[in-house]
Amino acid sequence: MLTSKRFYLGSAAAIGFAALLAAPVPALAQSLAIDGDDIGGVVTGPNGTEAGVWVIAETIDLPTRFARMVVTDDQGRYVLPDLPKAKYKIWVRGYGLVDSAKVDGEPGRHLDLRAVPAPDAAAAAAYYPAIYWYSMLKIPDKSEFGGQGAIPAGITQQDWLTSMKNRNCIGCHQIGQLSTRTISPAFGTFKSGEEAWMRRVQSGQAAEMMINPLAGDLAGAPFKYFGDWTDRVARGELPHAKPDRPQGVERNIVVTTWDWGDEKTYLHDLISSDRRYPTVNGYGPLYGSTEYSTDRLPILNPVTNVASVFKAPVRDGDTPEALGPGHAAMKTPFAASAYWGMEKVWDSKINNHNSMIDQDGRVWLAAAIRGPENPSFCKRGSDHPSAKLFPIERNVRQVGMLDPKTMKYSFVDTCFGTHHLQFGYDANNTLWASGGGPVLGWINTKVWDETHDAAKAEGWTAFVLDTNGNGKRDEGYVQPNQPVDPTKDKRINGGFYAVMPNPADGSIWGTVGVFGGKGAVVRVDPGANPPATALSEIYNIPLPGYGPRGGDIDSKGVVWVSLASGHIGSFDRSLCKGPLNGPLATGDHCPEGWKFYKYPGPGFDGIGDNSAEASYYSWVDQHNTFGLGDDVPMSTGNLNDGLIALKDGQMVTLRVPYPMGFYAKGFDGRIDDPNAGWKGRGLWTTTGDRTPWLKEGGKGRMPMVVHFQLRPDPLAH
Repeated sequence: MLTSKRFYLGSAAAIGFAALLAAPVPALAQSLAIDGDDIGGVVTGPNGTEAGVWVIAETIDLPTRFARMVVTDDQGRYVLPDLPKAKYKIWVRGYGLVDSAKVDGEPGRHLDLRAVPAPDAAAAAAYYPAIYWYSMLKIPDKSEFGGQGAIPAGITQQDWLTSMKNRNCIGCHQIGQLSTRTISPAFGTFKSGEEAWMRRVQSGQAAEMMINPLAGDLAGAPFKYFGDWTDRVARGELPHAKPDRPQGVERNIVVTTWDWGDEKTYLHDLISSDRRYPTVNGYGPLYGSTEYSTDRLPILNPVTNVASVFKAPVRDGDTPEALGPGHAAMKTPFAASAYWGMEKVWDSKINNHNSMIDQDGRVWLAAAIRGPENPSFCKRGSDHPSAKLFPIERNVRQVGMLDPKTMKYSFVDTCFGTHHLQFGYDANNTLWASGGGPVLGWINTKVWDETHDAAKAEGWTAFVLDTNGNGKRDEGYVQPNQPVDPTKDKRINGGFYAVMPNPADGSIWGTVGVFGGKGAVVRVDPGANPPATALSEIYNIPLPGYGPRGGDIDSKGVVWVSLASGHIGSFDRSLCKGPLNGPLATGDHCPEGWKFYKYPGPGFDGIGDNSAEASYYSWVDQHNTFGLGDDVPMSTGNLNDGLIALKDGQMVTLRVPYPMGFYAKGFDGRIDDPNAGWKGRGLWTTTGDRTPWLKEGGKGRMPMVVHFQLRPDPLAH
């Protein structure tokens, strides 16, 4: 395992450093140049200037709520760059502080600010990211597994941790922020924290997704530990670790947020550009994916600061709501929410989980267009090449396409289910989809554009290993529940969660074992005539890694995966020493291809060196859209209130300091103008938690678009 360190890139101001440290605040302020659309100044506290603290400017004067955040430099100086004309409330936030009083400010003015030290440790800890609080949760000792106590016999400590992290408990929102480390009085009064948690998880339209893993798979054992955790917090226990202030390159980050959507709905993802050609849609709108919550998809114009909505249609009038059996949301609340009571707040039919932009700026959506019954060309007896080999009777999510030039919405009826989408690097601009269960599906968008015939444009393949080692796919393969036969190929269940077209060789990779079974990555080589020629390879994740969720691939074909073990893992197939096919190539044949890099933040006590981070998804910046370089892998830091980049083996944290509780499920990079330096580049994401009301601000807090930019130094403007 490679243990990463924090990444320090000093700013370029070494000359005169000692003199600046000793300079009085007026001299520092006078040395700070700003333009007419900037606000700048110096932050001081009782002991002098405050380095590495955030300065936040927020306004409601624009069409939607807008905020911009920067970090002070080594001398406590800050510049909030390129602010839209408005009146702002400005304040200081930082570790070791409490929020300063909000003061008025407008672009073009110097504004010195006074930081307020936290009066005690509890006040300071209120501003720590969720991971510092969640790491206080006690993890059962290994001796309590194996059927010796309340935990079911088949559950290992790794299974437990995977459930406590990105498979279940951190799969929909943070745990550890103020709203979850405390128990709302709206739930009632209870004899113990354990009882309180039993009631808490019954709330709202996602109750089944909380009850089933905790009370079902883990037989109710976690309630004791969650109850103990919140009881200790209520008694005043504080985190066992303290965060460092932003250092080095982290001080160069500019964070901008806009509200969009509404207070009762949520987003899963957004998209800003074509990840293959990141200048597509430069300065253009951002498109949100609202999953189960609503069919009203938010759109943000970041230039005019206008948020709007597009009501996505379904093709068939009898399309049901995407709620209930077969979905990860219920038709109605199981029990009253502390925020919305028994009100039904989610009502989506399209269930848009994820979207991608193509080379022409069109938006392709993983979205339902009809009910679950597949058309006849998908089923047994069809002459469709894919259906002949693996017929599919049903799926609950297909594909839609929005052309922003005309706002025309088209329906692409897929036989396979969809979850995440990614475009390949081939001449047909093939759109690959995870979420097909036992198959990998694709749409040849060139054929679709020419014919608008879904049956002609689509295909799918089962996941078949070349276990007889003859280099080709043979029919008559053994099934997943049958042992390997060295004279035959073998089908595996697969079940892609992430999908990753490889720009280096045209293969398609995915993460598997996300919701059960052995975690792994799978490679599919489509061959010359898929599905007949499609062959798969599987590579299990060895310890210390476990618990994959989302992943991505770099330009050289190295796969990067978010892991419940508290790592980002990389898999490089070129490092494999043994045969990649044959009867022994069934998952455990290339541990040497894996490397692991520990995420930042404290870990749980009693389980060795670890990070409690529960990253949901990873993405690779193949084209330096952010500014750290090509092929930099990044992850959602779901308990670190931001994103995490791995630069040269060291971690960079991109924190959203306001509002506390930021949680993303994916992100994207775009180059608005390749000639505009740092101002023309950035990462885009949205709050991806299902519960916007759990963030700082509570009920009424809206989902947000978030833009990260990287300046060359903390004062660039």
